[in-house]
Parts: sequence; structure tokens; C-alpha cells
Amino acid sequence: MAEWNADRRKGSAAINAQGWLARVRRVVSPNCDARADADDISLLVIHGISLPPDHFGGPWIEALFTNTLDPRAHPYFAQIAELRVSAHLLIRRSGQIIQFVPFCQRAWHAGVSAFDGRARCNDFSIGIELEGTDTRAYTQRQYTQLARVSRQIMAAYPRITPARIAGHSDIAPGRKTDPGEAFDWAHYRALLRHPGADSATVRA
Repeated sequence: MAEWNADRRKGSAAINAQGWLARVRRVVSPNCDARADADDISLLVIHGISLPPDHFGGPWIEALFTNTLDPRAHPYFAQIAELRVSAHLLIRRSGQIIQFVPFCQRAWHAGVSAFDGRARCNDFSIGIELEGTDTRAYTQRQYTQLARVSRQIMAAYPRITPARIAGHSDIAPGRKTDPGEAFDWAHYRALLRHPGADSATVRA
């Protein structure tokens, strides 16, 4: 119990009063707004994204989340350049974490969605994007960072429990498929349970 309490204190301290993670890169997205209830944060949603599809690296995800995606840079971008979307965090294949929206604000990541009988998941959730695809294995660095930051989020927002962590496909079935069959839920949940999963501070 003492170890768990210390773990929670350490995780909570990693997130400041404004809802930003310590010591990660920030790229501020305009695609967010105020939550109706700042205390109503009770769901963590895991997504997968690659831009262009099935390609990794490059500036394109950041450009999408900051409304600067050039529709001429790739044929696919013409379809999505006008979207206004974001996530709270992106975890790159390398394990680098970028924060776009403070947790206390509502990021536009879930779209039409529902969890446990409640619609509009953006209202009460935190969204984390993993750079990847439904069918290509995510990296161990991503799992390590995801587990660490998940534990920190749960410490700061205790209404989020392991049972209230879902994939985008879970909250928007039939419309979304990410993070896909390539995401190893058993491995991720094992890292969440491991007492040393967030033994190091999350770094960019």
C-alpha cells in the first residue's frame, strides 16, 4: 500500500496544475475547448495514427493537429486537410511523447462515440495517439512510455481506472478500428500492473 501511494504521488506530480506533463515536448493545438466539468475526467482512449497511411516519421501528424497540413504534399492529405482534430498526446515509434492539449481541456479525438452507455467521449476522456497502424506491431518503447504515462494520468485523475481504458474501436465500433489488432492489450495491461512500470520520469 505504501508503495502504491508513493507511486500515485509521483505520477500526480508529473502533471502540473494546468494539465501539462512535465519534461515532454509541447506543440499547442488550437483544436480543443473547455470541458463542461473540469473534474469529469474518467476515461482514457488509445488511438493509432500514421500519416500518410502506413508511413512513419515526418511532420504530418503535428501538422494535422495544428491545422497546417498541406493538401498538396500527398494525395491523401487533400481528404483530411480541413479536419479539425487533435489528441492530448502522441507517442512516436521512438517513444518520444508530444503533448498537444492540456488534460484539463477537451481534445477533439473521439468523434461520435460512447462508453458505458454515455455518449460524447471527448467530454470526459483523455486521448493518446500511438504512431502506428492497425496491422503493424507497435514498438516496445511505445508500450513502455504508454504504460508510464497511463499510470501518471491515473494518479492525477483517479476516476480513470484500468477498466476505464479503451481503444478508439471500443468507443466507436463500426466507425473506427484503431489501435487495431496489432495493439497488444495483454502486454500493455501487464506493464500497467507492474510496480516498476513508471519507475523513470517520462521524457520526450
